[in-house]
Amino acid sequence: MKENVIVAKSYAFAIRIVKLYEHLKGEKQEYVLAKQLLRSGTSVGANVEEAVAGQSTIDFIHKLSIARKEARESSYWLRLLHDTAYIKQNHFESIHADCEEIIKILNSIIITSKAKLDKKSNS
Repeated sequence: MKENVIVAKSYAFAIRIVKLYEHLKGEKQEYVLAKQLLRSGTSVGANVEEAVAGQSTIDFIHKLSIARKEARESSYWLRLLHDTAYIKQNHFESIHADCEEIIKILNSIIITSKAKLDKKSNS
């Protein structure tokens, strides 16, 4: 079975988010922003999983759109935590790059899926 790239990347991102949350909670004593990041960052993969099991192409696109919104929110919290000195530059660059890559992949899948849906409805 071929690996689903977005499933793998969003799951790996969720693991990084959980570890970052634990770091922020433990060493930095930051709870509020960390909890927001934990919620949005782990939600990306959960919505991708729901999309994979979607009941229709419309459902698939809808779930991936939610995943993309959660990824964009995660990007916001990561930038905020970085700009308030809770996350060091090198760690921020790495995890934020992962987040941006996920957003780009989701955008691409959504655009392709919408085009296929349009093509099918115009046939």
